[in-house]
Amino acid sequence: MTQGRNEPVGGERRSLSRRTVLATMGALPVLTAATPAAMAAAAAVIDASVQRQTIRGFGGMTHTAWIGDLTAAQRDTAFGTGEGRLGFSVLRIPVPENQADWGRDLATARRASELGAAVIASPWNPPARMVETFVRGSQTNARRLRYDMYGAYAQHLNDFTTYLRNNGVNLYGISVQNEPDYAHDWTWWTPTEMVRFLRENAGSIGTRVIAPESFQYLKNMSDPILNDSTALANVDIIGAHLYGTSFANFPYPLFKQKGAGKELWMTEVYYPNSSDSADLWPQALDVGEHLHRAMVEAEFQAYIWWYIRRGYGPMREDGQISKRGANMAHFARFVRPGYVRIEATASPASNLYVSAYRGGSSTIVVVAINKGTSAVSQQFTLRNSTASRVSSWLTDAGRNVAPQGTTSVSNGSFTVTLPARSVTTFVTA
Repeated sequence: MTQGRNEPVGGERRSLSRRTVLATMGALPVLTAATPAAMAAAAAVIDASVQRQTIRGFGGMTHTAWIGDLTAAQRDTAFGTGEGRLGFSVLRIPVPENQADWGRDLATARRASELGAAVIASPWNPPARMVETFVRGSQTNARRLRYDMYGAYAQHLNDFTTYLRNNGVNLYGISVQNEPDYAHDWTWWTPTEMVRFLRENAGSIGTRVIAPESFQYLKNMSDPILNDSTALANVDIIGAHLYGTSFANFPYPLFKQKGAGKELWMTEVYYPNSSDSADLWPQALDVGEHLHRAMVEAEFQAYIWWYIRRGYGPMREDGQISKRGANMAHFARFVRPGYVRIEATASPASNLYVSAYRGGSSTIVVVAINKGTSAVSQQFTLRNSTASRVSSWLTDAGRNVAPQGTTSVSNGSFTVTLPARSVTTFVTA
């Protein structure tokens, strides 16, 4: 379920137990089907006065040591917001254990920052001098941070933050550890160790602190943080990965109960797999549904893909936006940092998913995903809005985030046809 993410290339360290062959890296033929007449669905009600979470952004990871850096053109494609761009507003980079490697991802981080993206960073290992080995089950060379090095490790994270700041990148946040509960190839942390570090050392870190980044959003890693007032005071973002996480486990009642003033981010995933081409259709619509559920059911404030440029990612190896990437762009380009998710009828018909967001005092963005095999005639009713028209963009078997012109809003409603197997974004004016 997590294989294929951490696959170094060339002469870098390889982890065969976590590596899979990435099949069919190029684009696959588009699947087409006859389109039946549009079926009517129940009205989707959008209420701009009912606010949910504030959105921080959508983005992806770059890891130069493992797969090479983005080119200058690819950076602009990833973080630009115009037509033909992904519109990403978050970049995640690694924290190398050796200071000599700290500049590897700097060029991309700097350009992302120039284009308005937030940059966060996650470590896989502390510096070697801070680590000890121990026996963990059948693993005889498991690694953990030495207790007497917790303070030095906090300083290491601070030093990386300072290095980036001195080179034009102000980190939005830094993580304590990437996937501390799935660390066969890096450094393990128990929930108790994570809480101890947060209690005693995280307060000295000079940017937002992210924890615990469980590989599967396992609550046994984050519950202890939420239940410890001192640890919670020293963390700013509860971070999680969604590898193999069922939709039933997306909601987090304890965070809603105790996480006031904190942020909830999904900091790494690929979905549904890393073996298929990102241009496989209609499979790419699974990414749209996953995003929808992450926003609506999990109420995450950020959604971050694994590698930005990969055969299974939002950008193909040739630098072109993939079908999976187009699904992400329907959110990332139009739902900008600071927008607030608002109440919407989440599923007005079977295989139809709707979410809505408000930007500023008047802009409303609606993302509608039709995974069904039939077109749907869909009415949208806007409450507490003065919109007079909506512009729209469409992705289906043959189009990627293609502008579709404008539709008038009459008496607070508009009705459109959502093609079979498509995703459409509407923006009010």
